[in-house]
This record gives sequence, structure tokens and C-alpha cells, in this order.
Amino acid sequence: MNLVGVIPARMGATRCPGKPLIKMAGKPMVQWVFEAAKRCAVFDAVIIATPDQEIVEAAKRFGADAVLTSASHPTGTDRIAEAARNVRASWYVNIQGDEPLMPVETIERCAALTAEGKSETASVYDWAREDEIANPNVVKVVTDLQDRALYFSRSEIPFARGRREKCKKHIGIYGYSYDVLQRFSQWEPTPLEISESLEQLRFLEHGVGMQMSWAAATPLAVDTPEQAEAAARLLEEVRA
Repeated sequence: MNLVGVIPARMGATRCPGKPLIKMAGKPMVQWVFEAAKRCAVFDAVIIATPDQEIVEAAKRFGADAVLTSASHPTGTDRIAEAARNVRASWYVNIQGDEPLMPVETIERCAALTAEGKSETASVYDWAREDEIANPNVVKVVTDLQDRALYFSRSEIPFARGRREKCKKHIGIYGYSYDVLQRFSQWEPTPLEISESLEQLRFLEHGVGMQMSWAAATPLAVDTPEQAEAAARLLEEVRA
């Protein structure tokens, strides 16, 4: 296979335990993500990577393939690296399991950028709103003149001297080659990765390029029970 979509999902999220299986508009959250990924014609397969048998069983019920992985992985990228050893392909796209409102077009943009093979990794950004720029929960990215990532931070970057320019908000969907995924899983967490708590910095600190492109951000990611309720209301509106 050439391109596989992978959805990492686990029950043990600290702020919202069990969130992949929270019902939203009649479906578990991870099913909404899976169905959005399946609407992308570019994927040869879409799988769920999880350490939880509950999620494997739920995936079977809505017709998804799931790979059971170790419970010890510190990041979603490490989980995908293990899943990739069971489902071999040239390229993989990490589709976050807690973003049930992710636009299909955004998944397709990251997938297309990945399949172009200009870089070993790929990702996308949108323009940050004014109220997001100083928010440490919103990750920012700066890029070079060819739209390759230079740095990711929870801080405001770049520094605005005088008139504020547009600030790029990182969207947490990634593309990787098989080889770079396996290298990533062998590397120890790096200093900037630890400082910012951003796993994508491990690639940059090892000199791995990440090609970026604009794409529309998801209207809401789910990190808390309150956000899960808000996402469920939005999905009810979509279904209606």
C-alpha cells in the first residue's frame, strides 16, 4: 500500500477519560473521525491504533479495522509507528481521534501533501484568531519561504514588533514516511519537545523537514467533558 490513514485513540486521556467512545449524535466520537477519513479517496486503508480492547470491539461494530498496540507509548506518533509495522505502507497520515469535526478537505490536503513526498513529514496550519495567539493551548508554527516548518511553540511566534502580522495556528494532523516513523520511535524525547510538550519538535531537532500548507482548522477539538458536550451539539446540527 502507498498511503494509510491512522487514527490513534485511547481510553486513558487524563482530562476526559474514555473520550473515543463518548456518544455524539448517536455514534462514538472515534466513529465520526473514521467516517470522515473514509470519505477521503486518497487512502488505501484507514485503521484505528489503540491500546484498548474496548475500542477494538467498538471499531468492529462500525466496520473499522483496528490494530491493538502497547499501552506504554508516550505519544500518538509512537503508537502509529507500532501500527505501521503491522500495516505496511510507504506513507501514513495521523488523524487525531479527538477531532470529530475535522473537515474532510483538511484531511485530504495533508494526505496530498504527504503523498507528494517533498519531505519525510508533512502537516498543515490555519490562521490564528486574535484571541488564540497568546493561548498556550493553541500551538503556533513559523515556516520558511517554502512553507517548511522552522519551529512550533505554545508561545506567541513570531514576535510582533509594531503591526501584527498573521500568526499560523498548527493543526494537529501529520503525514510521515514509514522510515521516519520508525526512526522517531527509536529516538528519546528531545529538549525542546520536553520543554514545549510538542512531539513534532522531535523531528525538527533531529533535522527532519516538515512540509506545511494552509488548510481549514477544526471548529472544536475534544480535550474535556465540556468540549465533548459542545462537539455533540454541533454534530447534532450537522446531522439535522
